[in-house]
Amino acid sequence: MVAGNKNNVDLPLIIEQSNYFANTKRRAKAGDTSRKVMTDLEKYLNNNPEGVWENSWVRFPRHKLGDFAKATLQQDLMADKANIYAGQRSDIGRFLFDEAGTGYVRVPISYLLKLSLAEIVTPGRNGHTPLHRTGLRVMENFQNDNTSPETSSFYVVSPKSDHGPGRAVAREMAVRFLLTQLLVEYANKKYGLEELGQKAMIFLSPHPPIRQKMLSDSVSDAFYRELFMNPCLSGWERGEDKYRYMHLCHRVLSRSQFNAVLKLREAGIITSNLVSLPNLSNISLANNGIHVSLGSARLTGLLQDPSSGFTARDEKYVGDLVVKIVEHFLPLFVGTYSAAPYRMNFEDFHPEKALGFLPHELDYTHLRMFWRRWRKKADVSIFGKSVTPFGPQWIDRLISKVFRLKGDFIPDFRLMDYLVVLMSTDQSPALNGEINNSQRLKADLADLGVFDAQMSLYLLEKLRECHVMGFSGFEGRHYSLFENFTQDMGPAVNLQNLLYLLAFKYMVTGQIDHQHIPDDPSVESERRQVFFGSAVGLPTFFVRSDTGNALLKKIIARAHRVRMSRRYPGYLRIHNLEYRRALLRVLYEDAADLIEMLGMRDDLADLDARLNQPEIFSACGRLTRGILDKAGAGNPLSVSADVFNRAAETYYRTDLKNRHVREAFQVLAEDLTGLEEASDAAGQEARALLYGILKGKAAGAFLKSVSAEMTEGAVTAATLEKTINMVLVQIHDQIRRHKKKP
Repeated sequence: MVAGNKNNVDLPLIIEQSNYFANTKRRAKAGDTSRKVMTDLEKYLNNNPEGVWENSWVRFPRHKLGDFAKATLQQDLMADKANIYAGQRSDIGRFLFDEAGTGYVRVPISYLLKLSLAEIVTPGRNGHTPLHRTGLRVMENFQNDNTSPETSSFYVVSPKSDHGPGRAVAREMAVRFLLTQLLVEYANKKYGLEELGQKAMIFLSPHPPIRQKMLSDSVSDAFYRELFMNPCLSGWERGEDKYRYMHLCHRVLSRSQFNAVLKLREAGIITSNLVSLPNLSNISLANNGIHVSLGSARLTGLLQDPSSGFTARDEKYVGDLVVKIVEHFLPLFVGTYSAAPYRMNFEDFHPEKALGFLPHELDYTHLRMFWRRWRKKADVSIFGKSVTPFGPQWIDRLISKVFRLKGDFIPDFRLMDYLVVLMSTDQSPALNGEINNSQRLKADLADLGVFDAQMSLYLLEKLRECHVMGFSGFEGRHYSLFENFTQDMGPAVNLQNLLYLLAFKYMVTGQIDHQHIPDDPSVESERRQVFFGSAVGLPTFFVRSDTGNALLKKIIARAHRVRMSRRYPGYLRIHNLEYRRALLRVLYEDAADLIEMLGMRDDLADLDARLNQPEIFSACGRLTRGILDKAGAGNPLSVSADVFNRAAETYYRTDLKNRHVREAFQVLAEDLTGLEEASDAAGQEARALLYGILKGKAAGAFLKSVSAEMTEGAVTAATLEKTINMVLVQIHDQIRRHKKKP
């Protein structure tokens, strides 16, 4: 986001100077369109007391760019970076313009990070060739495609065989987050953004901003894409092609949300013609999550060896089964390790809004069960009968006030607000182990108006195929916001790794094959309903007593308080918490040797505490406490959705960001202090590099003072430059260390 007055910040300036704004104003004045459209747009522009403009770009004089940053920008403005004869991008006027005789640069913050790093690693600037090379490598990890900045790991973590990868993965992410903070602060100083009335900021937040949602409701989908779709300057050879792909994603998701409303009617959840239509401009691409990919050196080696007999067909067969097995265990992650706390008022409780993309993710039977249970859980009952909003907002607000209907609190709303997984069709299963099954499913879904065949298939767990990615492994795509890197992300990644190993153990011991988890949409929906129920906080769910899913039966057999449902004949009623406790029992029983091998006893004890004392130990509990402290409230339902959700945004960009920064500084200080004390060749090289930066000062003491200056907003450009170079020393050493391992 960019903080500043609307007369200085790029986003409001672009809106006010746009043809869209002028045309809407003229049409509203002539009576050709509702004046409310213009009023809402003007309200967005003029009613912003905090001066916060989420996902705005920045603009600054071109002469502020150093030579290397200027060359980097010129390269990234090429139509095809691999072909100098292709010329420049056709939209170059969006990034370079003149005003009052001065040339300006205009870029999204995601790309600003790369320019900022280019200033630091300018050849000859710091006099250290290893840091220059490391900086060039790191620049490639600042990519853009979605609305927000996107980074990827600076190096592949290769953990010791007797420990899980979690700790090293979390520490890499902490340092990556810190470098991102340092770079955006350096850009504020170097390019004079603060002097120009623009302060760029970056922080972790899982939800699209409230004000961006307001703006989305006030503008057309095409204009929304013009404002917020990333131009994809970095990370892609042909950025405009990627930019067009992101436009396709936005159009498809917007259309898909409309089709979800039709499915709700077909399912019998919407029973009248009075519905609250979703906006044509879907905002879910501004949703922010974290993906964790884990690769197997063993499988990759087999696939790269023609004599092994292990082929891409085998990889697909085995990989799809791993994904199906692991999906049963995903409720263990939701709210425990990551979360996205959110409040909904009664007037927000329209099924077509609350259920989001769920009609594309669950079958009608489970969708109806899900909605009935959610209504029972939420505070939307009048005289014991749950009701949903009637439509006109003034009526719904009046009813809410008269009957004191508070709506609901959702532990991980990101998983509801985004299309995180697509359900198979009867003819085209997504995970049956056959080559090209995802292409066939995408074609089916495209015919149904749900998806587009050009897009990558959305799954909770995704096989990373060797011929596509260069390695064989899996990607967990279900993480929202970590309250703490080392305490939350570390054990989560260890658990993710453990589940992959357990899945392979089930296969090689013959306990589970594809036939044990049938590739039927209803069976698929049956296991995924537990995951989504965990995201919403539903206390119970229902499973057919004669389900064909052998793994699900095994888990439920270990769950307590299971009984036949009185409401749904032929179904078992299972408590969500008891199901998750049963998953933990399965791990202790079936993965005892793996837990011992990986040294994960403490991780499992920690998971037990998160499940049984969530208010104290879970990520959701800790994030919610921080938000409530910011809102001055005792519990989420004691304040309105607007108050809670705005407090969450403020908490994320202030207190939580500062906590993440302090944690990352501690990780960096520990690593650099270890290097200063090391007696090997790597330690000698690191000491020489650090001496050139700090002139004899101790790294730990210097970083402690910088951490305080960062959180107080008093850090200087010179201090930032030194600290960024210290981060590059740490990254240089980590790259060297992990290169030695297979």
